[in-house]
Amino acid sequence: MTASTRIASLVTAGALSTFFWTAGPVHSQSSIALETVTDGLSYPWSVAFLPQGGYLVTERDGVLKFVSDEGAQSVVAGAPEVFAQGQGGLLDVVLSPDFDTDNTIFLSFSQGSPEGAGTSVYRARLNPAGGGYELIDGDTIFAANNKAYGGRHFGSRLAFSPDGNLFMTLGDRGDGPRSQDASDHTGSVLRLTRDGDPAPGNPFAGDQTAKPEIWSIGHRNPQSAAIHPETGILWTVEHGARGGDEINVPEAGKNYGWPVISYGRHYSGGKIGEGTEKDGMEQPIHYWDPSIAPSGMAFVTSDLYPDWQGDLLVGALRGQHLAKLELDGKAIVSESRLLEDLGERIRDVRQAPDGYLYVLTDSDDGQLIRLKPQ
Repeated sequence: MTASTRIASLVTAGALSTFFWTAGPVHSQSSIALETVTDGLSYPWSVAFLPQGGYLVTERDGVLKFVSDEGAQSVVAGAPEVFAQGQGGLLDVVLSPDFDTDNTIFLSFSQGSPEGAGTSVYRARLNPAGGGYELIDGDTIFAANNKAYGGRHFGSRLAFSPDGNLFMTLGDRGDGPRSQDASDHTGSVLRLTRDGDPAPGNPFAGDQTAKPEIWSIGHRNPQSAAIHPETGILWTVEHGARGGDEINVPEAGKNYGWPVISYGRHYSGGKIGEGTEKDGMEQPIHYWDPSIAPSGMAFVTSDLYPDWQGDLLVGALRGQHLAKLELDGKAIVSESRLLEDLGERIRDVRQAPDGYLYVLTDSDDGQLIRLKPQ
């Protein structure tokens, strides 16, 4: 179903109604209107912006959709077969840094096998077809060994660094101790070439006891990743258990502690690991307790949002809001909550090349929403 150029936010008596959100103290950016580009999406997970117009949106059940500027939806044929169970399915989508010349996209997805499901990367070219698009020359270029049965904690976000290599985040598959094993992709951040090989200069290259794709270990379930626009450095946000969601800036070869240290507790209320600190394990730059269940993040650089420039936005699933974090370098100066009145789980947040911010809501009637300054 399309809802092109419809101003939307609050759900009232089963219908979407016009709503303007006031952005704190009034400066040059006084309010935000929520404009639904399209709705009726089935648990959308990620959005990418096509330079020729329109959007690519992944749906967790395995469907890749093209959404036109007017909000019309069509299925993009050629997506990989996914293991759609629990948190698994078709996950992130990003364009190649050279998309203008190679028309290539990258998808992360949960891939089934007799040994259980793991997280993989699929590369294909986007080809015009019948007024929409199809994927051609598709290939699974990387399959992680984080295989397990069940549908928990696949990650997975993709982010291209300025050097053209691809960062990939992987969850612990519900088996925390595996995150401490560098021979296991589980609970790690990977750094790959565009062919799915270990990127040159990775920290475990030449170590026969570790996987050469690994950049950092000790992560739980990072479902947010973005490159800082000024430093070019990767930032991630990961789910904790009962509390302990973390923002990290993963460095090569470092261990981020899960499940040995954590600021959260088990869902039973019991203590996790050895506490909150341990020698040889890194501290997060920020954590949430109670948990907000973060997914999707974006740095704001657009002139359209002068009050937010330099801030970090993080979508909250359990918290049903958009967290706005004011930064001073790596320090979190303040935090506020946006879009709480929308009453939706925020799965993804992205800044488009035209400067507008977009969010995806996580439901069986998911929406792609543009945040328009007023």
